[in-house]
Amino acid sequence: MAKAVKKTVKTVKAKSEVKETNLVRRVSIKAANKSIQAFDSGDTVNVYVKVKEGEKERVQLYKGIVTKIQGAGAAKSFTVRKISAGVGVERTFPFNSPALDKVELVNVGKVRRSKLYFLRKLSGKAAKIESELVAQTATAAE
Repeated sequence: MAKAVKKTVKTVKAKSEVKETNLVRRVSIKAANKSIQAFDSGDTVNVYVKVKEGEKERVQLYKGIVTKIQGAGAAKSFTVRKISAGVGVERTFPFNSPALDKVELVNVGKVRRSKLYFLRKLSGKAAKIESELVAQTATAAE
């Protein structure tokens, strides 16, 4: 019997294809927003949002629990849930949004999953997440 001969085929990419993928990568990998601290699902955060009213612009605080972080690169976003007047309100913020002034980490939550949809069904003390208070670096230094 004759031995089977394996042929290796080399694929050559055209220069235009390489430039395109690099261009897409350069556009999608944008400089990270430095005013956002690292956080994860279950953490309590203060989100400072720029609100434009007529000609004036002000910063409004939105404090709540991060229920999910989704996407990657330029399309990455996070959802924050808070209770306002007894009603649960969820708001989604893109990481690269110019409307975000800054995001501060308040509490680190102890959760076992990345998407906390179960919080929608819970109310009162049952909706609380076990957490550790984050030490403020500015107050600890002084």
